Amino acid sequence: MSANEPRRRAELFLGRWLFLRLLGVIYFLAFVSLWSQVDGLIGSHGILPAAEFLRSIAERVGPERFWWLPTLGWWNASDWFLRLLCGGGAGLAVLLFCGVAPRLVSAALWVAYLSLGTLGQDFLSFQWDTLLLECGFLAIFFAPRQWLPDLARETPPSIVIVWLYRWLLFRLMFLSGAVKLLSRDHWWWSLRALEVHYETQPLPTWIGWYAHQLPASGQRFSVVVMFAIELAAPFLIFTGRRGRRIAAAGIAGLMLLIVATGNYCFFNLLTLALCLLLLDDDDLRPFVPRRLTPPSQSETSPTFWARVRTAGVAVLAATLLLISGAEMNARMFGWEPWPAPLQELTRLAAPFRSVNSYGLFAVMTSPRLEIEIEGSDDRVNWRTYQFRWKPGELGHAPAFVQPHQPRLDWQMWFAALGDYRQNPWFLHFLERLLQGSPPVLGLLERNPFPSAPPRYVRATLYEYHFTDWATRRATGGWWRREKKGPYCPEASLR
Repeated sequence: MSANEPRRRAELFLGRWLFLRLLGVIYFLAFVSLWSQVDGLIGSHGILPAAEFLRSIAERVGPERFWWLPTLGWWNASDWFLRLLCGGGAGLAVLLFCGVAPRLVSAALWVAYLSLGTLGQDFLSFQWDTLLLECGFLAIFFAPRQWLPDLARETPPSIVIVWLYRWLLFRLMFLSGAVKLLSRDHWWWSLRALEVHYETQPLPTWIGWYAHQLPASGQRFSVVVMFAIELAAPFLIFTGRRGRRIAAAGIAGLMLLIVATGNYCFFNLLTLALCLLLLDDDDLRPFVPRRLTPPSQSETSPTFWARVRTAGVAVLAATLLLISGAEMNARMFGWEPWPAPLQELTRLAAPFRSVNSYGLFAVMTSPRLEIEIEGSDDRVNWRTYQFRWKPGELGHAPAFVQPHQPRLDWQMWFAALGDYRQNPWFLHFLERLLQGSPPVLGLLERNPFPSAPPRYVRATLYEYHFTDWATRRATGGWWRREKKGPYCPEASLR
C-alpha cells in the first residue's frame, strides 16, 4: 500500500457515513415492500407457500439442506414469522440509518434478507436482491466498530472493503455492457435496442412512452452513450481520483435516466449508493451538514487484535476476489478454463447470494407480450382480473411504482416470455384464484368475483405496443394490443 494511505483512509469517513445510511434506507424499502406482499406470495395461502417448499425439501434432502437453503425459515416458516422477518428487518434498517451498532445490525439485516430471499423462490430471484445481499454482506466488515453513532470517534474505514465495493460496481456496470455484446443480439449490435426497450421492459413509466417517440437517430445515439458508460466508465474506477469522479458522474447519470423511464425497484438507488464510494470526503463535504466532522487521524501502532482483523479481512478479500473473478469469467465465457476446485468453491458460496454475477437485458425482448387472466362461472361470460401495475387497460398510463416492487406483476412479464408449463408458479396462482385466496387477491387491483370465486379460469396472450402521437390524441390510449391466442387453457379445481 502507498505511503500516504493513512491520509487517504481519513478521507473516506463521509462516504462510509452516507453509504451506510443510504443502505439502511434501501433495506427499509426492500423489507416494507415485501411486507405488503409476503402473505400473498409465500404465505400459507399464497402462491408458493414457504412452509410447503421447505417441507418438500426436507423430505428429500438431509442435513446439508441447511447449507444449500440458508434461512431462518427452517426454525419457523409460518405466516407470522414471515411478517416478523419483514417488520423486524424494517426496524433493523432504521437502526442502521441511525448508526446504532452498525456492524451487528448489518449482520442481522443480511441474515434476515437472505432468509426471505431463500424462502421467496421465484419471487425473490432478481439481480437487485442479490446485489443488496452482496452490499449488505460487505457492510458487516465496512461498518465502524461502535455501539452508538458518533462520526468523530469512528474507526477508519477498511480500504480493502472500499476496493471490494468498487470492484463490485465495476463488475455490475461492465458486465451489463459486455453481456449485451457477447449475446450477439441483433438489437444491441445494430444500436436499435432502445427503439423497442421502452415499451418492452417489465414496467415502463409514462416518461418511457415519451422516450419511445424519439427519432431512430436519437435512440441509436442513446445506445452509444449507454455502451460508453457501461463499458468504459468502469475502468475509470481504477485510474485515480479524477477518473473515479468521472465514473461516478457517468454511472449516476445513467441510473437517473433509467429511473425516469422504467421501474427497477431499488436497483438504481443501490447503484447510486455504490457511486458514493468512488468519492472522498473533500468531494462529499459540500453535501453534508457541517456538524458532521470526520475524526482527525493520528499515527498509532496497530494492536495485536488489529493485525488479526486486518489479516482476516485480507483472507476474506482474496476469497471474494477469486470467486467473483471466476463468476465474471463464467458469465462472459463459460466455465471451461477454470479448475474444478475453483468451480466447487463458487458452488459452495452460491447459496448465500453474496458473490454474484450481473448483467441485465443481455437479449432484448420484442415484441411485448402480456397475459390476461379471466374467470367465469358458466364458460360463456368471462370477467378480467386487473393487475395493479403491469399493462392491462389501454387507457391507463404507465405509472411510477419504484422503489416498491410488485413482484407478481414482474413475474407475469417473465411468464409471458415462455409457456405456462415452464412456470409452475403460474398454475399455483390460478389455483389460488379458483380458491378465492384473500392474500393472493390482495395483490391485484380488482377482483371481478367479490362474492365467490369463479368455477373456471383461463389465460390469453396479447401483444402490446405503445401508441404514437396521433393515436394518443385521437383515442387517449397509451397502448394498443393484438390478441395472439391462448396462454393457458381453461382450468378448474376439478
